Amino acid sequence: MDPEYRFSHKHVLGLADLSSEDIQAVLQTAESFKEISARSIKKVPTLRGKTIINFFFEPSTRTRLSFEVAAKRMSADTFNISNSGSSTVKGETLIDTARNLAAMNPDCIILRHPRSGAARLLADHVDVSVINAGDGTHEHPSQGLLDLMTVRQAKGEIAGLKIAIIGDIAHSRVAHSNIIGFSKMGASVTVCGPATLIPPGIEALGAQVSRSVMEAVDGADVIMALRIQKERQQDPLFPSLREYAKFFGVSQKVVDAAKPEVIIMHPGPINRGVELDPKLADGRRSVILEQVTNGVAVRMALIYLIMGGD
Repeated sequence: MDPEYRFSHKHVLGLADLSSEDIQAVLQTAESFKEISARSIKKVPTLRGKTIINFFFEPSTRTRLSFEVAAKRMSADTFNISNSGSSTVKGETLIDTARNLAAMNPDCIILRHPRSGAARLLADHVDVSVINAGDGTHEHPSQGLLDLMTVRQAKGEIAGLKIAIIGDIAHSRVAHSNIIGFSKMGASVTVCGPATLIPPGIEALGAQVSRSVMEAVDGADVIMALRIQKERQQDPLFPSLREYAKFFGVSQKVVDAAKPEVIIMHPGPINRGVELDPKLADGRRSVILEQVTNGVAVRMALIYLIMGGD
C-alpha cells in the first residue's frame, strides 16, 4: 500500500464507492482491531466522547449488535432507534427524522432501511457520517468487507480465488457487495440460483452466471450459500422450499465438486436444510462463526476510519 495513502471517505455507502486500496486499508485496520476482542478487558478509549446512532428500519440481530459492540469496544456512546420507536410511524419522512437526529450532533449514523438508496439519500441531506448497514437490495458493505476478511484469513490471499455464491441473488444486498468486493480484489465470482432469482445484468457487477450448482462450484475455493428472502418477494418465484433444497441447496455432494479445501460461508440467518445442509453449517469447512467474529472487527475499523483514524 502507498505509504501516503489515507482513507478519505466521510461515508461508507457501498463497496462500489471504495477502491481496492480502500478495501485493503479497512481489512488491515480490522485485523489490528480483532486483537481487542480477545483481551480480558475488551475496551479501548479510541473513540471516547464520540456519539453513534444505530437507526434500523428493519429487524436485525447480527448487524445491529455487531455495530453496537464495535462502537462500545472503542468507548463511543451508542443509541439505538428502530422504526417503531421513531417519528416515521407518525408520518415524518426519513430526511426530517435524520435532520432532527443530526441536530443533536452525533458523529455517525448507521442506517438499515428496506429501500435501496436510502443510505445515500440520508448522506446527501445531513452533515454527519453515514454507514450503510444494508439498504433494500442494493448493498451491505460491512458484510461484504467481513466476508473478504474471513476469506483472506482462511486462504491467505483473495486474488485468484474462485467464489461461488448460491441462492437468492436478486434480493440479496450481500451478494451484490460480495460480487463487487471480491472482483475488485482479484477473485472470480460465479453466481447460481433459480432463473427467477438471478437479476438481469448481474454480470455488469463482475459475476459470471451458472444455471447448474455443480458447474458453479467446480473448482471453487469458497462456497457462499444465501438465504431465500421470502419477505422481499411479491409473488412465489420457485415452486417450493423442498424443490429449492433439492436443486440449489448446498449438500455434501455439492461440496465434493469443489476444491478439497473449500470453505463454506453464509451471512445468516440460516434456513437449515434449505439452502445449506446442517452438518455442513456446523462442520470443519464452515467459517460462519468466524464471519460473525470478524464482523465486529470490520465494523470497528469502519467507524474508526470514517472518524479520521489513521
